[in-house]
Amino acid sequence: MLLSILLTSLLTFVELNCENLFDCRHDSLKQDMEYLPEGARHWTPYRYWNKLDNIAREIVSCGRDDSGYELPDLVALCEVENDSVMSDLTRRSLLRTLNYDYIMTNSPDLRGIDVALLYHTFTFRPISHTSLRISPLKGMRPTRDILYVCGQVRSGDTLHVFVVHAPSRFGGERKTRPYRMAVANRLSAAIDSIYSLRPSAKVIVAGDFNDYSNSPALQYLTARQLHEVSAGAQGTHGARGSYCFRGHWESIDHILVSPALLPLWHSTRIHDLPFLLEEDTRYGGHKPRRTYNGYQYQADGYSDHLPVVTKFRF
Repeated sequence: MLLSILLTSLLTFVELNCENLFDCRHDSLKQDMEYLPEGARHWTPYRYWNKLDNIAREIVSCGRDDSGYELPDLVALCEVENDSVMSDLTRRSLLRTLNYDYIMTNSPDLRGIDVALLYHTFTFRPISHTSLRISPLKGMRPTRDILYVCGQVRSGDTLHVFVVHAPSRFGGERKTRPYRMAVANRLSAAIDSIYSLRPSAKVIVAGDFNDYSNSPALQYLTARQLHEVSAGAQGTHGARGSYCFRGHWESIDHILVSPALLPLWHSTRIHDLPFLLEEDTRYGGHKPRRTYNGYQYQADGYSDHLPVVTKFRF
C-alpha cells in the first residue's frame, strides 16, 4: 500500500526568478555596487533579510492549490548572487526549519548573478552535479552557467534537472539572439549526451530564457526532444504569464521536459496569489509586486517575475 502511494504521489517543481537577490556585501570581483548600503538602491541588511523572508514565503506558498497543500519538492532559482545568499535563505530565513538544501553555480557573470536548485531533503537526493560554462561569442558578456543536477526522487526514479538563466535582450532582441542561441546549443549538447547513454532519461529544463515560446532558442530546444509543459500557463487571479511588461503579460520563464517525463506531467500554472500582485496604476490591471518600482523600495515586494509551478505524478 505504501509503495503504491509513493508511486502515485505528486512532485511539485517550481521555477522562480528572484529579481536581484543580492546580499549587501561587496564582492571585489563583481559589479554589485548597486546593491550595497551606500549604493543607488540603499540595499541595507534590513532590506536584504526582509527580501529573503519574502522569497521564502513566496516559495512556501507555491505548495498551495485547489487539491490541498504540500511543500514544493524542487525549486529552480534565478538571480541569486552567491552561496552566502542561498545559505541564508535555507538556514536563516523562514525556510530554516523546512529541511531544504541547495546546489548552485559560480558563474563569470559580471554582476555576480547565479542560478540554484533548491530541494527538499526528504523527497530529492542529489547524486551528481556540475556547471556548464557558456563560451562567449564576439561582443557577448560572460553569462550565467547552466546548472545540471542528477538526483533521485522518492519513487526511486532518476531525474536530470537543468537550471537556465539566458542572456537578456538588452541592446535589442535581434542583436542578442545569438547569445541565447549559444545557451540553447550548450544545453542541447548536454541533454544529447544524457540521451546517448539513457534514451529514456527523465529530464527537466527550467529557468528564465528571456525569450518566448515561439523564439528561435525555444523552438530549437523543442525540436530536439523537449516538450514545453509551461506553454500557455496562466494564473487563477489574472496573470496570463510569468512577467508583465508595460501592461502586457509575457512568459519568458519556461519548463521543458523529455519525452519519458511527459506522460508523468500533471499540470502547470502561474502562481499568482493576490499577495504577489499589485495594481498597475500606469497601464491598468495588475502586475507582480516587485521589490522596487523604479528606485522606490517596497518592503512588501517579492519579484518582478511570478513562479511557474509544475506537478508530476511519480
